[in-house]
Order: sequence, then structure tokens, then C-alpha cells
Amino acid sequence: MSTTTTVLLSLVVLHHLCAAANAIGVNYGTLGNNLPPPAQVANFLKTQTTVDRVKIFDANPDILQAFAGSGIAVTVTVGNGEIVGLTDLKAARRWVSAHIKPFHPRTRINYIAVGNEVIHWGDKVLVANLVPAMRSLYHALLQEGIRDIKVTSPHSLGILSRSEPPSLARFRRGYDRAIFTPMLKFLSETNAPFMVNPYPYFGYSPQIANYALFKPNQGVRDSNTGITYTNMFDATLDAVHSAAKSVGYGDVDIVIGETGWASACEYPACSVENARDYNANLIRHVNSGKGTPLMPNRRFETYLFSLFNENLKPGPTAERNWGLFQPDFTPVYDVGILRNGVRPNPGGGGGKKWCVPKSDASVQALQANIDYVCSSGVDCRPIQAGGPCFEPNDIRAHASFVMNSFYQTKGRNDYNCDFAKTGVITFTNPSHGTCTYLS
Repeated sequence: MSTTTTVLLSLVVLHHLCAAANAIGVNYGTLGNNLPPPAQVANFLKTQTTVDRVKIFDANPDILQAFAGSGIAVTVTVGNGEIVGLTDLKAARRWVSAHIKPFHPRTRINYIAVGNEVIHWGDKVLVANLVPAMRSLYHALLQEGIRDIKVTSPHSLGILSRSEPPSLARFRRGYDRAIFTPMLKFLSETNAPFMVNPYPYFGYSPQIANYALFKPNQGVRDSNTGITYTNMFDATLDAVHSAAKSVGYGDVDIVIGETGWASACEYPACSVENARDYNANLIRHVNSGKGTPLMPNRRFETYLFSLFNENLKPGPTAERNWGLFQPDFTPVYDVGILRNGVRPNPGGGGGKKWCVPKSDASVQALQANIDYVCSSGVDCRPIQAGGPCFEPNDIRAHASFVMNSFYQTKGRNDYNCDFAKTGVITFTNPSHGTCTYLS
């Protein structure tokens, strides 16, 4: 290998490792009626966490103003409904003038995300106009004298027709040449990243829990390359890389626009323990600079989903329990992003804890917990027929209520929530409907 080639390769590796010394950001959603003002959020992230970038789902001027001078990078989002209009260059310049220029460069805007998972939603008009809108916004930025903001678009993994084995992954037929080839060409020409939203959470099953959570496991072998993958995250990223390479653009950088784990829901996948393990292990993995088997020695810029539990998000319980923090800045769990490991002082009313069953606790163990608690003098009437916590009428729900009641009335010590290793502390209030948990 020549000296020149060695130097060039070293520079490529250095670029990937140093582009983001700490590659972890967060998605900052605002679907809640109890969230702190943007100025408090910006100050909290700057002074009490190691997070140095956020992604928002609009171009909220209050948020952009709040992050001015903070040094924290901000990704803004163009709504899906705006895509068609922004294919017109004049309209794109007006959008940039209204949403970017008033804040740039004091607010460090690094990306404009055009739409959100447009291919996933399948609207053919939006899909057809996505790349033209991206190009139009890019040229609008240039015409307004802005050259340090990149234009991209985030995608779900529904863009792939196959993802296993990772080395043979391909984009969906029809979209591969019509959409992704020109999109990746544009990203390559403008040195912008391909943004994807991998969620091992959605591929979870008890049989592959360790594979999804970055825990020790036997791995999954790619029969085409002989590579054994020890976590689903790497396999997913390599699948995206292989698909991009198959249309000639394997050199385009990948940014993780969203990934995370719900801490509460109606299914075994959700628990504070699983959410903590996934996000903490992910952060360590990403910041190690190890990369993936097909993309070694890279530190992928990654945005965790999400910053807060948002109480107005519609849908099942999980939708309101993706946050790293409660709205009062109390951690739902600790993933190591607080400076010096110090927990923030939320300034009143925060810090409450509850005891709930672990996701892998057996029905037999939970029934034993119910029997034990109800024989210890704790009031179990709320879970009896006609009581406010009788529904849903299942052992896990009933055990959750009485285990917490035991924890709250017996001293609130962590060992009061042990229950032979079947209980776990949560900062998320598990109350629901008319069923109010003690706190």
C-alpha cells in the first residue's frame, strides 16, 4: 500500500471518528401540556447533559430562538404537507427566509429534514416530490448565502424489501431506481447523510431479547458473508448500507434520525429496565467508534427518541413513554448522559418513584407477589371486582398495583421493590384511568 493511500485512509477514519466526539443527540418532541419552556430545555441540555444536538419535528421559532448561542446543533423538519409546495424554488426561498435566516447562524442549525418517513406513509404524490423538494431547498439555502446546512430526509426501515441477510438487503422494488438512486446521488453531491430510523424495539421477541438489547448472545450469522452479528442495530445499519451500495452509493454517510425504546406499554418488550439497557448500551456502542461489520471505524451520529415523555401523544401507552426524562427533568432511567453522573434538581414536585413488575417476571411469580402483599396488611381492595384497579383483569396489572402499594407503605427503599428480583423501580407514573397508584 502506498504512503499516499495510507494517509488517505487514515484521514477517512479520522473523519468518521472525530466528526462527532460525542455522537449522541435527542429528538425533542412537544406533544405534551406539561412540558417545560424551550429556554429551560436548552439550558438543561447545555449545562446538565452531554447532549450536543437535538432534532425537532417542525421549525418552531420559540425552540430555535431558545437554542441560540447554546452551541447545541438543531435539526429542523419540513412537514410532510409542505413538501409539494417546496418543489418551487421561490417557495423554498420564502421558507428559508421565514424559518432559517432569522435564527442562523446564532442557532446552530445543521440539517433540514424534509418530511418524516415519507416512503413509509406511501402517499405517491409526496413520494414523487420528495427529492425535487430536497433539491429546491438546497438551492434556496445557497441563494440565501447559507452553505453550512445540509438537506436530508429521514426514513423508516420500511424502505427495504428485504433486510436479511444484511449483505443482501435491497430497497423496495420501484423505489430503488426511481427514488433512492436520485436521492442518494443528491446526498453524495452535497455531502449530506442518509437519515434512517432503526428501531430494534419493533423486532423484539423474548427469544431474541439479548440480540435486540446489545446483551451477550450467540449472534445471527449472515450466510452470504459469514459475518456473525451480535446485535440487531448493527445488522440493520449494514442492511441499509448494502441497499445503498446496490444502487451505487455505499459511500454516503448514515445518520440515525431516531432510535429508542418505550419504558411502558401493554407488551413484554416495554420496561424501564429494557429501555435503560437498550439506550445505555447503544450510547456505549456508538461512541466506541467501532462501527459495524460492513462499516468499521465509524461513530454514527445518533438521535435518541425521545427527550421527554409526552402526555398528549395519541395511540397506545407506549407512545407516551419513550422519554429519557419526565417533563420536570427527572430521569425516567439513567443512560449516562448527565454530566458527572449528577441527577438534575427539577425544582419541586419531581423525583417520585413507583414499583412495577419486571417485563420477564412469570405469572406464577407475580401471583405469589399478590398473595404475599395482600397477606401483609396492604389494602388490596382496589384490585378486587368493582374496585378502581380491577380492570384490566389480569395478574400482571393486579401485581403492579399491589407491589407498588407495598413499596410505598413499607419504606420506599429499593429493597422494598425487590420481590425476589421480579420488581423494578420506575420514574413513570403507572396510574391509569380511575386507578391511582400510591406515591
